[in-house]
Amino acid sequence: MSYEEVELIRRRAEAFLRNARGLIDEGEWDLAVFNLEQYCQLILKYKLLVKKGSYPRTHSLKSLIRILGDDNPELLKLIQDEGKLHYIARLEEAYIVSRYLPYVFEEKEVKDIYRFVIEVFKPIVEKI
Repeated sequence: MSYEEVELIRRRAEAFLRNARGLIDEGEWDLAVFNLEQYCQLILKYKLLVKKGSYPRTHSLKSLIRILGDDNPELLKLIQDEGKLHYIARLEEAYIVSRYLPYVFEEKEVKDIYRFVIEVFKPIVEKI
C-alpha cells in the first residue's frame, strides 16, 4: 500500500471523528456513536499499516488493540483496565447496534463515549 493510501485511511478516520462531533451537535445520537466507532477502527488500522504494513480484516476494536498492543503495551490498557474496556465494548456494540438493531442511543451515553474517545482513546493511540 502506498503512502498516499495509508494517509487516506488516517484522513478518513479524522473525518469520522469530526463528523461525530457535528452529529452530536445535531442530536443524531445513533449516527454519532457509529462515527466514533469508525474513527477508532480506522485509526487503529492506520497505526497497524504504519507499524506492521497490514491489518486484519476485522471490525473488532479489541482484536485490533491486542495486535497493535504486542509492540505497544501502553495501548493494552484500553482493554486491561475495566473502566476503559467498558467504553471499548460499547464502541464495538455501536458498530452492529447502530446499523442493524432497534436500539436508540441517548444523548448522555453518546456524549460520554465521545469524551472517552477524545480524552482517553485518542491520546493513547496518538503516542504510538
